[in-house]
Amino acid sequence: MENLISLVNKIQRACTALGDYGEESALPTLWDSLPAIAVVGGQSSGKSSVLESIVGKDFLPRGSGIVTRRPLVLQLHKVDENREWAEFMHIPRKKFTDFAAVRKEIADETDRETGRSKQISSVPIHLSIYSPNVVNLTLVDLPGLTKVAVEGQPDSIVQDIENMVRSFIEKPNCIILAISPANQDLATSDAIKISREVDPKGERTFGVLTKIDLMDKGTDAVDILDGRAYKLQYPWVGVVNRSQADINKNVDMIAARRREREFWSNSPEYKHLAHRMGSEFLAKMLSKHLESVIKSRIPGLQSLINKTILELETELKRLGKPIATDAGGKLFMIVEICREFDQIFKEHLDGIRPGGDKVYNVFDNQLPAALKRLQFDKQLSMENVRKLITEADGYQPHLIAPEQGYRRLIESCLTSIRGPAEAAVDAVHAILKDLVRKSINETMELRQYPTLRVEVNNAACEALERMREESKKATVLLVDMEYGYLTVEFFRKLPQDVEKGGNPTNSIFDRYNDSYLRRIGSTVLSYVNMVCATLRNSIPKSVVYCQVREAKRTLLDHFLTELGAKEAKLLGSLLDEDPAIMQRRQNLGKRLELYRNAQAEIDAVAWSK
Repeated sequence: MENLISLVNKIQRACTALGDYGEESALPTLWDSLPAIAVVGGQSSGKSSVLESIVGKDFLPRGSGIVTRRPLVLQLHKVDENREWAEFMHIPRKKFTDFAAVRKEIADETDRETGRSKQISSVPIHLSIYSPNVVNLTLVDLPGLTKVAVEGQPDSIVQDIENMVRSFIEKPNCIILAISPANQDLATSDAIKISREVDPKGERTFGVLTKIDLMDKGTDAVDILDGRAYKLQYPWVGVVNRSQADINKNVDMIAARRREREFWSNSPEYKHLAHRMGSEFLAKMLSKHLESVIKSRIPGLQSLINKTILELETELKRLGKPIATDAGGKLFMIVEICREFDQIFKEHLDGIRPGGDKVYNVFDNQLPAALKRLQFDKQLSMENVRKLITEADGYQPHLIAPEQGYRRLIESCLTSIRGPAEAAVDAVHAILKDLVRKSINETMELRQYPTLRVEVNNAACEALERMREESKKATVLLVDMEYGYLTVEFFRKLPQDVEKGGNPTNSIFDRYNDSYLRRIGSTVLSYVNMVCATLRNSIPKSVVYCQVREAKRTLLDHFLTELGAKEAKLLGSLLDEDPAIMQRRQNLGKRLELYRNAQAEIDAVAWSK
């Protein structure tokens, strides 16, 4: 069972080293889940004397006013060696054999944290004492409750101390050791008052009565010690500490303990209670109770640690990796982030993520609808057909068919297809830009670095702009090629006038009658519709080749090429992470280390059993 207390001692020390001592924080706290015994009492209640009696050594600072201004985590370790020493966590590997030096170091370390202004701090001091004369036990000595601020302290000190004490003892895993002097009315005891507020049923409060030997003659504390005056779930324990005169005379603890045992054994009022009175009994009882509480909490502690480790790992993954320090590392980080963005962008286009289907919608719906909406009525109106054919003939009227007139009519119609073709290019460009925006938002690492995020977005949009220009050139060229070289076979299959019974010897102006012009208009419309059907298939191919395919292949190539030539300082400017995120990642890393160490310690104890 002794290794259970040692386990909690190790975890408590790790908590303090990594900044977890139960204060309100945005980070998960392990400290609050650890069973601990908090020593609570008013000033001059004999709190320090009780602790020194349990340890058997003078080691606590003494004086008037508020002496304890930081929580003192006192860890007692029973050893087989015939020597005693103390160690502070903030001075590793230094052993104190002179306990007067321990007292001085407690005072000095308090001043290092709080200054000499008599302020208080919730950052604990960890003191381990190794001795053959102690039991395995951990106690947290809290500042003494007071009603008046002394000179040099703010008026708020009274409430500040009460808030600190309450923050420790209100936690359900805290065992309260309430120290009350017997020579004062128990109803006015600071320790009992605040303990009752957080533990009204007394289920985790141990009452300790001090200064019983200083009570007025004719009075005793039997009713309290028997649990009749104020009932707690656990029995009251009385202790007789050294008097101030004994302390001034340097009466050692061995003599003080012997005198305490004699007091209980020889006092008629307390003789029947002697077997469960005194500082030695108190230490053994607390050690046994603490062990049993720790044992009962281990399964829940393991579950909490495992759950919190998973949560911390998830958040650290969300925050991303820390920034590399060297230029090569920074360049590698930027390239890896760009690759991650590029992969997400490709997944959108390939249908693994949503959005790529919008490109197909342009080809399947938007482009055909735009081609269908083209109005060729103006180009193929009777007046326009007659005008273009007449102008195309010039001084020499056509002999058989108005070929130049046909060409001019077809060109005027096909030129209007440029609009829908360019609109398709622009529509796909807009979709690709939107997918870039989505991909940037979905690239977790880019959230860390605002400047890199802007640079990647600008580089991707510039690349898409270049691709759009190339795509427009290629797509418009497809349209231009259609009227640059007409499909001869289409016209060869058309019926000739002679075959229709026409008379070629008639006046040439008979050929410009309405029926003849309507037939020309109808022929041109048929040819234009055929070309539209062809372009409906070829324009998507051009757009995909020049924009979609190229974006998948080379979206950030130009950016990455320029990146390799940048100096380390410029690379660092791209990785300008928010300092708050950097600090949180660092804090989360420390907290994760704490929980993993605690997990290993608990597992080691579990296996040893």
